[in-house]
Amino acid sequence: MSKNITIRLIKVGNRLKSFTAIDDLGDVLSNNLSRQELSRGASFTISDNVKVITLKSNDCCAKSINIPITQLDPIHIIPLKTQESNTSSEWRHLTNPALYNNFYGCVAPYVIEYPFAYQYYDEIVQNVKDYTKVYKYLPTDDGIFNSNRRIETDGDYFNKAILYNDQQSSGVLNLVPKPINNLSQYISYPKYNFDSKTILFSKRDNFYQYNTFWSLVKDKTIPLFVTSCNSLSIDKEVNQDNMDYSTRSFKKDTIRAKDLKVRMILDNRSDIHLVSQFLITPSQISYL
Repeated sequence: MSKNITIRLIKVGNRLKSFTAIDDLGDVLSNNLSRQELSRGASFTISDNVKVITLKSNDCCAKSINIPITQLDPIHIIPLKTQESNTSSEWRHLTNPALYNNFYGCVAPYVIEYPFAYQYYDEIVQNVKDYTKVYKYLPTDDGIFNSNRRIETDGDYFNKAILYNDQQSSGVLNLVPKPINNLSQYISYPKYNFDSKTILFSKRDNFYQYNTFWSLVKDKTIPLFVTSCNSLSIDKEVNQDNMDYSTRSFKKDTIRAKDLKVRMILDNRSDIHLVSQFLITPSQISYL
């Protein structure tokens, strides 16, 4: 047998955007419930054997609550109003010497952008060479920062990059280290994804280097970026609706202009310390 239930939030903070609802039998009732839907009341059909529903936020700092199944008549549910509940807290940073862009268990994106301005002629970007030192800090017994407990690594780096000017954009480039002594894996790149392209980077002479990019813009009359709603530390996101990540055997539009911006992003980990020194973009003059 089954029964209908309604879940309605009566108190929630405005930092939480979407939720997943799971019953105690392991069945997912919904994996994308908005705060607005739960404020109005979300109805589900569940088994009679279900005793508890778990509501878990899909946001970075995942919070969950177990809701016991109780019967309330609609006449009791309708008058309930959702209240905003935001509690202030003291922000304490670097409490763990081995973690950096991490705040209360959440990875906060580390974003750095390099602008370039060329001379009279347009220039075509050929590759990116970045002099960045990447450190890992080993745990300490006393939990105090100690620069003697760090090591420099070669295989760790930013995980994303975006190259763009006012009319062109490479879209989201996922950066992965170049496979060593594995030709079959090496020739499998670049990889074309639904909302990104995965390319290789390598480190040589202390420079991190990558290429294999071109403009993916579909329509130059449509904005290249949209305002971010996910994190206050990100000012903008790529307008994916205006990017074409399909394989192109021809008509690869080179990134060519009198200016360029290289946006580097680390948003998938917080156990490395990136010390960015400088970045150069070897290019050639375009006379056309």
